[in-house]
Amino acid sequence: MPIQFSEDPAQDRLVNTQPLAFLIAMLLDQQIPLTWAFNGPNRLVERLGQPLDAAQIAAMDPHEFVALAKAKPAIHRYPKAMAGRIQLLCQFLVDHHNADAGSLWRRARKAEAVQGRLADLPGFGPEKVKITIAVLVKRFDLRLSGWEEVAAPFSDDQPRSVADVGSPEGFARVKAWKKAQKDAGLDKHDAPAETESGC
Repeated sequence: MPIQFSEDPAQDRLVNTQPLAFLIAMLLDQQIPLTWAFNGPNRLVERLGQPLDAAQIAAMDPHEFVALAKAKPAIHRYPKAMAGRIQLLCQFLVDHHNADAGSLWRRARKAEAVQGRLADLPGFGPEKVKITIAVLVKRFDLRLSGWEEVAAPFSDDQPRSVADVGSPEGFARVKAWKKAQKDAGLDKHDAPAETESGC
């Protein structure tokens, strides 16, 4: 079951069908609402006037790309910083994965292999890597041996992250769970909350 925030599947189609769009959405998912982050790739496509392409984005003039990111509505609360991170991500994909975002997990069999590739990406810390793997398995039906341990605690049945957003109702459960955790002073790992890191 794909990622679905609303009753309109078209709004969520891009992140479900294009690996680069999904990675950009995951990168944007920090310090802003999930729906804002996951609509970011749609806004970039509209402003670029063509499908997302890692090589093209990496090669763009940084000032031009920042302008696209900052145009209202901005793709993030900090559009300049995130524009730079998106270009770094795309350049990394060009340099190490032939500009093919899906190659990070395509034909992969073991979660540890995907974990290593994701951990190398600019802007992908340990928690974001775990959540990305959980999304790949829960939402995109990727079969990865050992994923439960690698992605824990996001591999359990609690609605902790975007990995558990498969419908508007699922999104509502994630929001309610996060609010309950916040009210209890806990983070997504059930530990005492410190700084919120998105996803």
